[in-house]
Amino acid sequence: MARLDPLIIDASHELAADFAFFEKTLGFVPNSLLTMAHRPSLARGLIALSKGVYDPKGEVDLGLKRLIGHVASMAAGCMYCRAHTATSAMRHGVSADKLAAIAEYRSSPLFSEAERVALDFALAAASQPNDVTDALFAQLRAHWSEGQIVEMLGVIGLFGFFNRWNDSLATTLEAEPLQNASKTLGPTGWNVGKHGPNQEEGH
Repeated sequence: MARLDPLIIDASHELAADFAFFEKTLGFVPNSLLTMAHRPSLARGLIALSKGVYDPKGEVDLGLKRLIGHVASMAAGCMYCRAHTATSAMRHGVSADKLAAIAEYRSSPLFSEAERVALDFALAAASQPNDVTDALFAQLRAHWSEGQIVEMLGVIGLFGFFNRWNDSLATTLEAEPLQNASKTLGPTGWNVGKHGPNQEEGH
């Protein structure tokens, strides 16, 4: 059960245009942002960062960026963000089979070597303590440019915030990501846990 109630959309008029953007791109306004809307300037800042991270003019595939966010969220243990990144990944062309194999990305033939290194980077950078080594960074440079690495680290940094926000507040999952994650992420150890409607923590 969520520890803070999200605001209803109509209660935050100054974020109406931002909420409309999410309704257009996601089909719904995430409960994480509706909770953040208690302080509109904070919500606007995160929305601006999200738009920069997912700039369609970037060089890193938008589907891969969602997988990077997903693996970063795996490292953090945030089931809410894993469900959201899975839904967004599928909207950007990632197959359900590939998502179901995400926990085995190092050995699955569905992932290229460049993708494996990017996901290794996500896992290491999102770990506590940070596990990025010089050797890993050298492997990253062998496949990705400096600008592309900046884009990927932007995703990881964004989810550093969202993972802590949603896990700390036990944010309730919306219907679509809950349904998608339930269908695709079972083999990866995903469960709704404290993010389900009317769920007690740990159930």
